[in-house]
Amino acid sequence: MELSAARRVVVFDYGFGNVRSAERALARAGAEVEITRDFDTAMNADGLLVPGVGAFAACMRGLKEARGDWIVGRRLSGGRPVLGICVGMQILFARGIEHGVQSEGLDEWPGTVAPLKADIVPHMGWNTVTAPAGSELFAGLDADARYYFVHSYAVQDWSLEEHNPALRAPKVAWSTHGGPFVAAVENGALWATQFHPEKSGDAGAQLLNNWIGTL
Repeated sequence: MELSAARRVVVFDYGFGNVRSAERALARAGAEVEITRDFDTAMNADGLLVPGVGAFAACMRGLKEARGDWIVGRRLSGGRPVLGICVGMQILFARGIEHGVQSEGLDEWPGTVAPLKADIVPHMGWNTVTAPAGSELFAGLDADARYYFVHSYAVQDWSLEEHNPALRAPKVAWSTHGGPFVAAVENGALWATQFHPEKSGDAGAQLLNNWIGTL
């Protein structure tokens, strides 16, 4: 795919993410990929992927130490695409609560990342996602496509429309484990998934291809 082959994507390496898996998946989707925490390289890439594995608070500390919070904010203020994955999605929200302790997130979206209300936690394995109408992220994917999740926390209430009704409403995808939770968001230049597209087989590859195609 000629368009995708020209797109440079940085996988931001701040110590909390499956950067090699993401690198391989993006390369298979046709992107030119670099793993780095270099400020200028991350700022100037066509797309920035922010992975995340582990605890919300630890990921936020690592991101700030690498100036990733500043990079994400500056990229978005200029309309430069950012994709968050797993905890890399969670830290985009206002706050996270783990073991009763609240930590501040990047506050790109209002909302709280809280423990899943399910009999079996973590939510680990394959699950379907209900995509919103007109989604670019899920374009070309069947409604019964399955994606790979590994998480114990999620955003279970979405409130951005009420938070600022003057803004164009983001497209929000949902999944269910014990109850509904936010599985993905498309919001201008900022997209994110709670699941791991790099581990989601053909469906995940199509999703990454969709993102790369918009860069």
